[in-house]
Parts: sequence; C-alpha cells; structure tokens
Amino acid sequence: MTRTMGPDDLLLAHGLGGSQYLPVPLTAVLIGGAWALTISFAVIAFAWKRPRFGKPDAGRPLPQWVTRFVDNRWVRSVVAGAALVLTVWLVIAAFGSDVDENPLPGAFYVLLWVGMIVVSVLIGPVWRLLSPVRTVLRAAGAVLHREIGIRAYPDSLGWWPAAFGLFAFVWLELAYPHSSSLSAVRIWLLVYLIVTLVGGLVYGLRWTSNADPFAVYSTVASRLSPFARARDGRVVARNPMNSLGTLPIRAGTVTVLAVLLGSTAFDSYSAFPSWQGWVDDRAQGSDVIDTLLNTAGLLVFIGVVALTFWGAARAVGGIDPGKRRLLPGQMAHSLIPIVIGYILAHYLQSLVEQGQEALHALGDPLGKGWNVLWLSDMHPEYVMSSHPTFTVTLKVVFVVGGHMLGVAAAHDASLRLLPRRQQLTGQLTMMVTMVFYTFLGLYLLFGG
Repeated sequence: MTRTMGPDDLLLAHGLGGSQYLPVPLTAVLIGGAWALTISFAVIAFAWKRPRFGKPDAGRPLPQWVTRFVDNRWVRSVVAGAALVLTVWLVIAAFGSDVDENPLPGAFYVLLWVGMIVVSVLIGPVWRLLSPVRTVLRAAGAVLHREIGIRAYPDSLGWWPAAFGLFAFVWLELAYPHSSSLSAVRIWLLVYLIVTLVGGLVYGLRWTSNADPFAVYSTVASRLSPFARARDGRVVARNPMNSLGTLPIRAGTVTVLAVLLGSTAFDSYSAFPSWQGWVDDRAQGSDVIDTLLNTAGLLVFIGVVALTFWGAARAVGGIDPGKRRLLPGQMAHSLIPIVIGYILAHYLQSLVEQGQEALHALGDPLGKGWNVLWLSDMHPEYVMSSHPTFTVTLKVVFVVGGHMLGVAAAHDASLRLLPRRQQLTGQLTMMVTMVFYTFLGLYLLFGG
C-alpha cells in the first residue's frame, strides 16, 4: 500500500506499529501469545468433549421485517445502483492525473480490500450485492427475461479462479514495484472486469459467486458474521462459530486461505529493512529483478502456509486414506479467524486513516475543484497514529484472539471428523502449527 503521512509523520507504512509502543517487551508478547494459545488448547481439549458448532440451522430468527427489508427488491436495487454509480465515478477517476490525490488507488487498496473484510464480518457477503458486474448481468437477464449464461459452471473449477484472482491482487500490491501507480491499477481493473464479465456471460451468476476473487473474499470473511440465513431464507443472529463450519468445501479453498494469510505475512516481512536491502542489492535498480524477487518471496510465504496447514490437517492416524485426503478442506474453516485477525491487525490502521483520505479524494477525482457530497471538506483524523500503544495492543488482541478462535474451531471439527481415539492426538500437529502461526505473525508485525 502507499505510504500515508499524518500529522507529525506518525503513520508508518502499511499501517504497521513498532515494538517500541508495546506495553511489554516483544519477547514477552511472543511467549505470552504462544502460551495463551497452548493453555487455551489444553482447557478446550479436556473440557470440550462434544461438538458444539457446525449447525447450519443454529441461531435466533430476527423479526420478520428484517428479512423483508433485506430482501426488498427496491432496497437491493438502490444499494446495487449506488455501488454501480461509485464504480462509474472511479472509472472517471481512472482517466484523471496520476497524482497522490487521485482516489482510485486508495479506493482499490484500502476501501475495497480492507473495507470489504470489515463490512463482510459485520453483516455478511456484501459483494454479491455490490459487485458492478453482477448487477449488470442481473439487469441484462431481467431485460432478456432469462438467466445469463450458456453453460453450467464446472464444479471441478471450485474456487481456483478466485485463488488466482486473489494472487493477482496481492502480487500487484506486494511484488510489483509501482503498485500505487494509476496505470497499474487501471490495467488490473480492466483485466478483472473483462474476465469477470466474460465468465459471467458464459457461466452465469455462478461464475460471479465462485470465480470472482472479491466475491470469494467476502464469502470467507462473512463466515465470522453474527448474521446468517436459515434454510428457509430468514435472517438469523447466531454464534459466528456456527457459521464457520458452513464454509463451502470446494477445490481451491485451502489455497484461497493460504493466499490471504501468506500474502499478509509477506506484506509484514517485506517491510523489514533486511529484506528491502537484500532485494535492492540484487535488483540494482532493475524493476524486473525487483519484481521477480518479491514474487518469489510472496510465493514462499503462501506456500509455507498451504503446506504446513495441509500437512497438519492430514497428520492423523486411524482413518483411511480417502477420509484423510478430505481433511484439509474440512478443516479449512479453522483458518478463517486467523486470516481475519491478522488482516485486521495489519491493515485496520490503514482503513481508519488512509480510508479517510480516500473518501476525501473521491470528492474531486479529476482535480477540478469539485466537492461532491461535501467529501472535500473532510479533515482526516489520525486517531490510531496518535495513540500508538492502544493501536499495537489492539493488533496483538486481533492476532492472538483470531488464533484462539481458530484452535476452538479446529477442536470442534476434530470432534466431528476424527475417530474417538484420535480426537485429541490428531489435533496436536494442528496445534503446533497454529502456535507457529501466532509466533510468526506477532514477530512479523512488530519485529521489524
């Protein structure tokens, strides 16, 4: 992400905080986080004997008017239409000057990427409604009086197209040296729109649900939302841990989560002076070599997450090879709290502070002196930069809390999936892996 400067230059690149603001030494944070996870696992293992979650019908139905309001055709049309208007507004910004005040990069990297996960966690998979391509396809279907699409979406594809799309996004952000340039964002979005629109015309709305990287990203985050749909379509409030188990098990699911977690970890690592110096020494000013080295680093981090989780999920005895082969997908939902916790720890400061700047810039995308919706009158407040100790403490809470929820989800899934004799021992490798994720995540956030 682009570096944003607040008053007194307090905001650090990528929204990262320094270990000097931690209320206790970094070593204590690392050891404490690992112990918190280990102790919570021990308590859960001996006090939690039966599966409690993974019930799709769990939850308390909200008043019927809530469901009627959410499903109201006019309400949904207004929201989708507003999102389409914002898209057109950003298209206008794409033809503006490539200056820091252009709102497109900020809207792309901050409002869309980080804001999406926050809104999805709070209320559900919002991209299904906000997607401009999906809105256009639905409108076309209404005009033609038939569903768009000429063939069925292949189940074998699963979430693989979305995994590649998510990798393309994080590659642009983290590996390409000119990621904040207007031309780079413009080209990426053009390719995304073409692929999503053509895929939708061929495979219908199922393409926009399974292959659109932002749709899958929103779906993953929504599994920690306190709101969900019952089988009869009614909106219910329920423990998000029950929603975790409803994550679709499709080809590419583990890869999607590995891309999200591994890329965020690499974003932290790539800010280390040692890495930056190593890359600069070898690139010698060459953008190609710089890109190749950062691409290799990004792939290493994603690969480590994918391989360690895949190995930990399969490292259980007493079951036949066929069932063991399914375990990574069946356990993948336990990574969601870890992914969300780490993304929030890493990017929340950017959303709060750079997000204000992006909204401010939307008031005048072409630098013509406009003040649309009075957005140009905004004065960004760098509240998190002004309270660094609170900010870094909140980041520790997000990381450790996300991992503790992940341990609980993995334990509950093990009780449902593993034979009785392996229900405890079969979790040990997963537990060690999550401790490793916790230790590494905290070190990457504050060790640089």
